[in-house]
Amino acid sequence: MIQRFIELGEGYSDLYELLEIAKANKHRVSHMLQFNTSKNDKAVCSLVVVLHPTTVGDFQPLYICREGIPVLTDKKSKRITLFEETAEQIGKKVVSFTVKPSTTFPENELYFNHLIGILRMNHFIPPMQ
Repeated sequence: MIQRFIELGEGYSDLYELLEIAKANKHRVSHMLQFNTSKNDKAVCSLVVVLHPTTVGDFQPLYICREGIPVLTDKKSKRITLFEETAEQIGKKVVSFTVKPSTTFPENELYFNHLIGILRMNHFIPPMQ
């Protein structure tokens, strides 16, 4: 099985594409995730839509808007609220994880491999076959 993160952007206007992917593929959505982290001394998050693997080809996409959405202490970000509302509309709950920032890794690909490992260990995606 091939599991791959597909980065849409940092969560500004591309967040709306992420929401459309979830709505258009609601029958394939496995999980909706929020990865919280601290980047440059600011609390930010990544939002992820995990689809079930394709039946032919065993490809599992994980669409991500990486570390561009601020996590506010006094109120919830409008973008996070939209993500949670979309999850509710398609019958899912947003699961949150606290993870290392991508800047900890020399390449984004290594960061994504780290996240895949976390998701496999917590049984959110199938193990490597």
